[in-house]
Amino acid sequence: MRPLIAGNWKMNGTGQALPRMAALAESLANEPPRADVLICPPFTLLSRAAAIIAGRIAIGGQDCHERASGAFTGDISADMLRDAGATSVIVGHSERRRYHHETDELVASKAEAAWRAGLTAIICIGETEAERDAGHADKVVHRQIMASVPPAARSATTAIAYEPVWAIGTGKTASPADIAAMHALIRDALGSHCGGEGRDIRLLYGGSVNPANAREILALPNVNGALVGGASLKAEDFLAIIRSV
Repeated sequence: MRPLIAGNWKMNGTGQALPRMAALAESLANEPPRADVLICPPFTLLSRAAAIIAGRIAIGGQDCHERASGAFTGDISADMLRDAGATSVIVGHSERRRYHHETDELVASKAEAAWRAGLTAIICIGETEAERDAGHADKVVHRQIMASVPPAARSATTAIAYEPVWAIGTGKTASPADIAAMHALIRDALGSHCGGEGRDIRLLYGGSVNPANAREILALPNVNGALVGGASLKAEDFLAIIRSV
């Protein structure tokens, strides 16, 4: 299974970041990575980024609406992302669930919208610190798999990103044992939920992944890549994570 290293820029970056993106693409062209590489910049950079790094680094969106079109001011559809040059889209990120009150059912609808548009859906799941401290982490993640991942998920068009909410942007990282255990649970849940396809869906870990811990994390069983936040904004750090595969 070829790993996927995806960078989520969140609400960061203007046109001034494009030269750094081009430099990263040039580095990867000279040193072909042992992983698929994806950058998800803000919507405003999608088409320009795709024009600069197409064929070397894939481009993705950070969210999409569940409808293809309509009177939804400020939203963007999966078809629009595809038209701008995206090949993937992140859905259900914890920040969308928290600040925009997105439910598991809405996340599943967005994943299906991504597939209809010909995009790969990166479906995010993960427990909060309070849920983990209460001993409910396994239950929460299992529920999210069952409700956020449509049973029709296929390995060619779906990836699952496990991001413990308490480790996102905090500098905290789940222990290797905790990551391995949770990814094993997710793999088993996908197997029962999606059949044989569940064995081949890539599982990404996200949560303060950086050059110092990437190699150890990516070597764990059932960890098939990473969804990188802050470290993806620095070309040298993101390149180091890619090289750690």
